[in-house]
Amino acid sequence: MEQRVLGRTGRKVSVIGLGTWQLGAGWGDVEREDALKVLDAAAESGVTFFDTADVYGDGRSEQIIGEWLAAHPEAGITVATKMGRRAPQVPENYTLANFRQWTDRSRRNLGRDTLDLVQLHCPPTPVYSADEVFDGLDQLVEDGAIRNYGVSVETAEEALTAIARPNLASVQIIFNPFRLKPLEEVFPAAHEAGAGIIVRVPLASGLLSGKFSRSTQFAENDHRNYNRDGSAFDVGETFSGVDYEKGLDAVAEFQKLVPEGLTTAQAALAWIVSQSGVTTVIPGARNADQAKANAAAAKGVGHLGSEFDDGVRRIYDEFFREAVHPRW
Repeated sequence: MEQRVLGRTGRKVSVIGLGTWQLGAGWGDVEREDALKVLDAAAESGVTFFDTADVYGDGRSEQIIGEWLAAHPEAGITVATKMGRRAPQVPENYTLANFRQWTDRSRRNLGRDTLDLVQLHCPPTPVYSADEVFDGLDQLVEDGAIRNYGVSVETAEEALTAIARPNLASVQIIFNPFRLKPLEEVFPAAHEAGAGIIVRVPLASGLLSGKFSRSTQFAENDHRNYNRDGSAFDVGETFSGVDYEKGLDAVAEFQKLVPEGLTTAQAALAWIVSQSGVTTVIPGARNADQAKANAAAAKGVGHLGSEFDDGVRRIYDEFFREAVHPRW
């Protein structure tokens, strides 16, 4: 699989990575053995980048990855985790003391003395403008607790503020055919600054798998059930903030663009990776077959053509630009 340098980390990672929120919680139950099989399948398919967070299952996702890493010490996997959501979301909690506590816990969970990449986990907006926050992150690097740091953001404005920080390695942001705003300013700014782009929610929480219908039911503990209105966390994390019913209509149009040889999900992933500035995309997988299918999307990168790209933009303009994303 193609490998790209992840911003200022200097590390090469696969263009298709693996998001592991579902291995912790929030997507229904995934058994430990099934979670380990997902990691096996991803690595065997050429994936070299795992993304997790300290709050996914209260550390369960990190712990499962740590167990897998211990059994595969030569796998060459870059692991990115996130911190900040273990405390009330006020800027005052983003301190060096808390950073040390959170990263120490992640180091234990992952079984690593030094974390490859730690990202602030969608913190309150003022955090991105606080010099002391980034001074603290620089100190963690100096201490050897982390090698690099980045941010996971909710808005383009937060991304642009963070990108101005001289030592920021990467930005993680929601981007997919139903959410195009980052194309306009964020990706060019990141490229110019030398920051990598990690794309999350690439399949709009599964909408772009093409496998859902109006009769699809989600488990009670699946965020696609309980967070459609953003009552638990930012609504952009669930179906990219789009209305489920409208999303299904848009998927039907998107599927008309998909070329033979690719699934709906693979076409969406390949299109994302084909966009200038994107380093890697991190779809999740609940089982080994999904992990393998996601990785296989790499074969479509760069081969979708201008007609496909025009179609994506037409669908976005028709279904989402004004009705769903007016602030963008």
